[in-house]
Amino acid sequence: MTSTLSYPYARSRLMRTVYIRLKDDEKHRNSKHTYWYEIDLNRIPDDLHLKFYQLYQDDETEEFLEICYEKADWIFTQIWNALARSLLSWFMSNTSINGYLKRGSMFVYSQAQFQKLLGIDDFWLSENLIDLGAGDGMVTKKMASHFKNVFVTEVSHQMQYRLAENGFTVIDIESWANGHLIYDVISCLNLLDRCNYPLNILKQIKATLRPETGRLVVALVLPFSAYVEENSVDHKPAEKLGIQGNTFEDQTTDIINNVFKPLGFELVTFSRVPYLSEGDLSTSFYVLHDAIFVLKVANNTTQS
Repeated sequence: MTSTLSYPYARSRLMRTVYIRLKDDEKHRNSKHTYWYEIDLNRIPDDLHLKFYQLYQDDETEEFLEICYEKADWIFTQIWNALARSLLSWFMSNTSINGYLKRGSMFVYSQAQFQKLLGIDDFWLSENLIDLGAGDGMVTKKMASHFKNVFVTEVSHQMQYRLAENGFTVIDIESWANGHLIYDVISCLNLLDRCNYPLNILKQIKATLRPETGRLVVALVLPFSAYVEENSVDHKPAEKLGIQGNTFEDQTTDIINNVFKPLGFELVTFSRVPYLSEGDLSTSFYVLHDAIFVLKVANNTTQS
């Protein structure tokens, strides 16, 4: 008796997978996903209420979702991606596989949402932006038009190629904070839970962020779960953030009070957004829940 699936069975299984996905897509197309952006203000301290900025699904977010729906319908491309991924996973990280296959783009916020979080308009222009752990640069593009110089870092060599193709200046992860550059905005999006030394990165950010006017934008998936893809045998970080709490709101409060404040950062505003990524045959997109923090160096601290 063979365990090999017959062709009719495989075909019917594929059709069933696609059918379920299409029904799910229909539900999402008819939703504005307000629950992606909401928090329970009763679960955070009163002094943080005025710091919360409510965002909503906008046109750029909907455009990204439409691209996801369209790409999920490319049946043969999705089958090829699945086969290639199973082979490449033996010797490449998930991030590098996405870079090699030119798939898996992420969406954290739109350009309009970025402007709202920083309190700027279309005409605002500053000097230096660095996007740490920039991936393929699709999120970097949402910010790039507001800066004369756009720098990026990325561990994955495959993603470095894609970033260079997009015209960004790739800086080695060992030299971005060597003191040669001061940054007006530093974005650290979904990196602190994926790196070995998150506390050291935050200290480097503080030392290279422009005093007074500089802004740090941090995105962090909650509930928090650290997983180091590169340079870690057990995928656990060498430094732990020690985030406490059982809910999105509890962990958000703990991060602000027990991670950012002790390191000398002051909260400007925070929000909640969906962390979206392109899907596959079974789902058009994947979604996690990001807390977004806009921070500055506190006035009572000095650059170190």
